[in-house]
Amino acid sequence: MKEQKEDDMKKSPNKKPSLYPSRTGWSLILIAAAGLSLVSAVAVAQSTNNPVLTPQQDRITDRAIHRDYGIYRETQQRIKTLNDGGRRVADYHLSKAQCWLDVSFHEYSRNDRGGFPQAALEESQRILTALEQKQDAGWETPLVNDAEKLRPDLWARYDALKQHSGFQCATQQTACAEVELVHAGNEIRDAGWRHAKPYVQIAEDLTGRAEQAAEACARPAPPAPIKLTLSADALFRFDKSTQGDLLIKGREELDEMADKLRNGYAHVKSLTVIGHTDRLGNNDYNQKLSESRASTVKAYLQQRGVQIPIKAEGRGLTEQIVACEGVTPRKALIDCLQPNRRVEVLVHEDR
Repeated sequence: MKEQKEDDMKKSPNKKPSLYPSRTGWSLILIAAAGLSLVSAVAVAQSTNNPVLTPQQDRITDRAIHRDYGIYRETQQRIKTLNDGGRRVADYHLSKAQCWLDVSFHEYSRNDRGGFPQAALEESQRILTALEQKQDAGWETPLVNDAEKLRPDLWARYDALKQHSGFQCATQQTACAEVELVHAGNEIRDAGWRHAKPYVQIAEDLTGRAEQAAEACARPAPPAPIKLTLSADALFRFDKSTQGDLLIKGREELDEMADKLRNGYAHVKSLTVIGHTDRLGNNDYNQKLSESRASTVKAYLQQRGVQIPIKAEGRGLTEQIVACEGVTPRKALIDCLQPNRRVEVLVHEDR
């Protein structure tokens, strides 16, 4: 009988998407499919902060059922309001509130005569209240309605997922897998393994997807680029920037660098050449000078056979290494500021 009811509900023409990844939005589908007067139902549901369902023995009139549907609809609206306010659909706690709501309505619609629909609804409402009050909703998943704790191996995997560096990409699947395992624990206690098995399978599937998502999300960050620094005074004549202004020592340094880039860096994927100047002169002039020097170095390396993609940029006087405050006369100041006049080559490796 349960299975037939579930099949009938899945045929509803009014299906809407759910936040829950493994169902089709029981809370919204069934309320819409029933053709209820939701305005009055929601009004009743709003009379208390966390209203409770009609006791099962009194759930024998349309009015009582309409009222309960209103409670589900109002709880769904609270989830939507939190999502509209900026909390992600995939947020662990919001996902768990949605999953508790879905399993509650799923069992309510199958005429579950135990306490699970109410217990699952209360857990959804508890999480939502905490989120609305900007409090910690907690990370434990209670065995509501005295559900059996099935599959310790899966619970251990959930604990591992929460410590995984890629957990932020697996929050929704993890939350819903935990809820489904409690759902299964309730079913096995009330109706036996045959009724619990489908929900254990859902939990297993969600767990596998969560682990795959976490692994994909936790790929190591690319290594920090290798920085090669060349003195601009060794590369160019003072205050100059073209290839004709390159000094003999500067050409030798660039030739040596080109040889290393062609033969010594097996995993290089790109280069960034950055020109810098000292603080003497105005900003615009120094910016153009730094850009010109970076472009000259880029062109020189390419002419020497470096085929790696190269980006050239200038940062002018924005990144000074030494300040040389109070240094005089001018020649002494120019000498002191020499470390600021430089060209950096960032070697980006792909490992």
